[in-house]
Amino acid sequence: MARPVTLFTGQWADMKLEEICKVAGQGSSGTGEDGFGYDGLELACWGDHFEVDKALSDDTYCARKRDLLSRYDLQLFAISAHLVGQAVCDRIDERHKGILPDHVWGDGDPDGVNERAAEEMKNTARAAAKLGVEVVNGFTGSSIWPLVYDFPPMAPGTIEKGFEDFAEKWNPILDVFQECGVRFALEVHPTEIAFDIYSAHRALEAIDHREEFGFNFDPSHLIWQGVDPAEFIREFPDRIYHVHMKDASVTLNGRSGILSSHLPFGDHRRGWDFRSVGRGGVRFEEIIRALNDVGYAGPLSVEWEDSGMDRMHGAKEAAQFCKNVDFEPSGRKFDSAFDKSEQ
Repeated sequence: MARPVTLFTGQWADMKLEEICKVAGQGSSGTGEDGFGYDGLELACWGDHFEVDKALSDDTYCARKRDLLSRYDLQLFAISAHLVGQAVCDRIDERHKGILPDHVWGDGDPDGVNERAAEEMKNTARAAAKLGVEVVNGFTGSSIWPLVYDFPPMAPGTIEKGFEDFAEKWNPILDVFQECGVRFALEVHPTEIAFDIYSAHRALEAIDHREEFGFNFDPSHLIWQGVDPAEFIREFPDRIYHVHMKDASVTLNGRSGILSSHLPFGDHRRGWDFRSVGRGGVRFEEIIRALNDVGYAGPLSVEWEDSGMDRMHGAKEAAQFCKNVDFEPSGRKFDSAFDKSEQ
């Protein structure tokens, strides 16, 4: 059976959820001609898509969200809390004010923001259980990301303290995830405690490899670092809790740099940028083969980001691309037919 293809709504938060439902699914004819062709949505915990406080305070809220999705034949496998999760471990500054709910930002005192973000993530686990989903995707933030380049030289133990800070702040959150029967899937990503294979290992070690913590695999954040995305899957076969389908293109031309020169996404002078799925450098067939190897049967969720393309066109194209590239693993070896007993 093919994996369901879903659309992450994070980049569509300017639209009401019902507006997205109307365009995201198969359409009224059921042929896919009237809609993008997605099988479901991955709901962002911002905009009106999924509001954690309302889910916990209103006993009808989750049922109404489910009913809305059902009316458009859309499935739900995960919700995502990237923005609040970022503030759990980050060194808080004015940038966070623009992405956090008012009740998490509060007066902006950094320690208070960290604490309120942690409480919101605990509530997100409770809300996810109430909604009936088993995976919350998101970010962790990192107190040591600003130290990614080792100059001025750091005092011994500085990086270790960053992973200890992550464990100290996230273990109580993960305790609630455990109580709720929900797993947290970190999107391995620059600015997070884990951004490549080796830092992902250190993050798992810091929390003693507890099962509540795994990864939302997204190849677009690995390819421009020079990390083979398929190798990440094979390195963590039992920790791939969710998959984002997103592409990126490296465009180093002798003038551009991999750190992208403080240029915004979409600027042609950058050394790399996100692309609509299938239009960058990610080898998605290798990813499907790796997912088959590790037995991942969950959704392929399109996180659509391409500053150079109309999103309505891109989202529809991406849905079809994902369905075309996906395939089931073989149940037999191709050369087994050579065996006389099989003939």
